[in-house]
Amino acid sequence: MMKRRLSLQTLAAVAALAGLTAIPAHAQNTIKVGVLHSLSGTMAISETVLKDTVLMAIEEINAKGGVMGRKLEPVIVDPASNWPLFAEKARQLITQDKVAVVFGCWTSVSRKSVLPVFEELNGLLFYPVQYEGEELSRNVFYTGAAPNQQAIPAVEYLMSKDGGNARRFVLLGTDYVYPRTTNKILRAFLKSKGIADADIMEEYTPFGHSDYQTIIGKIKKFSSEGKKTAVISTINGDSNVPFYKELGNQGLKAKDVPVVAFSVGEEELRGVDTKPLVGHLAAWNYFMTIKNPANDAFIKQWAAYAKAKNLPGHKDKPLTNDPMEATYIGVHMWKQAVEKAKSTDVDKVIPAMYGQTFRAPSGFTAKMDERNHHLHKPVFIGEVRADGQFNVVWKTPGPVRAMPWSPFIEGNDKKKDVAGPKK
Repeated sequence: MMKRRLSLQTLAAVAALAGLTAIPAHAQNTIKVGVLHSLSGTMAISETVLKDTVLMAIEEINAKGGVMGRKLEPVIVDPASNWPLFAEKARQLITQDKVAVVFGCWTSVSRKSVLPVFEELNGLLFYPVQYEGEELSRNVFYTGAAPNQQAIPAVEYLMSKDGGNARRFVLLGTDYVYPRTTNKILRAFLKSKGIADADIMEEYTPFGHSDYQTIIGKIKKFSSEGKKTAVISTINGDSNVPFYKELGNQGLKAKDVPVVAFSVGEEELRGVDTKPLVGHLAAWNYFMTIKNPANDAFIKQWAAYAKAKNLPGHKDKPLTNDPMEATYIGVHMWKQAVEKAKSTDVDKVIPAMYGQTFRAPSGFTAKMDERNHHLHKPVFIGEVRADGQFNVVWKTPGPVRAMPWSPFIEGNDKKKDVAGPKK
């Protein structure tokens, strides 16, 4: 028995020296993919479903043979709506887990937290949510909207005859970089359209804020002073539920004071009685109600996946939304770029991403710009329905090229619309 144990130890030592036990066989044959989304905390309401969208896309790709004959292996972390923790988890994914790419972040403060990590370590991040622009990094591909693909068209619509000829505006947001920068852009835009400062009210609330009684009261008073008023909401995360509930409680109807939201979609309205909210608006690059074969297939795929994985909420009431579509596009474009580059090496994948196209569930072909790391996307404005879905009331004729540097911020005309070289 002792001899047998020694011989086994000897064999193990020889194998280790030969490098046979250094890396498990399955790890050699997989490509690790990082998933960096809040699965707890105030942003979990929005981000959890994006983690599941990445996993669905990975499962789909693996079922078709993987990437270059290798299966994708997801590495999931929970930064827990804690912005410094996002940076720690990003560093862990790149240095310890050795992921080839990361799909993640929702808030701009989480993206700003991880950006130096990706640039320092030459990692690759796909960011799937509309944002304030004013950023361009070689190490990030932005698959959500820039302001000219969401915020500006939405306000133009509100000012049009179809949108109600609004001439007073409430800029209401969560207190962090995305709402404040977006509202800085919108203030300059409104000023260029002849809107006076006295006709703009600006209010911010912290993450997780739940008492909107006073603010809705202020909005009602502001809107009673003559001109047609609209609210532009950049509230993020679970605060949207009490905001919309209070809107209903105080009877602020869309025909009187329409609210257009930039961070509220089908998922955020899941826990809200939407009957009092009928006619309020959201601006996105995709809605679940869009009818075309690509979206029919996307919804069917998601419903089947949610049921098979027993996903809370979605197994019974599967919903799709804009950041899910942007996530799905990003995973597939990255796969295409890796196959074009014949490598997962970041320095080879980045140029292979330029000009990539994908037939998106929106019904349009999304294209990654050849210079600025942003997608060309269509813009849709939808009205809330009683069932929590959206009727599209306005859309662009085709995809719009992103402008990361808004022309409404001074000095941006001197900035280059191209992601920089490797540092």
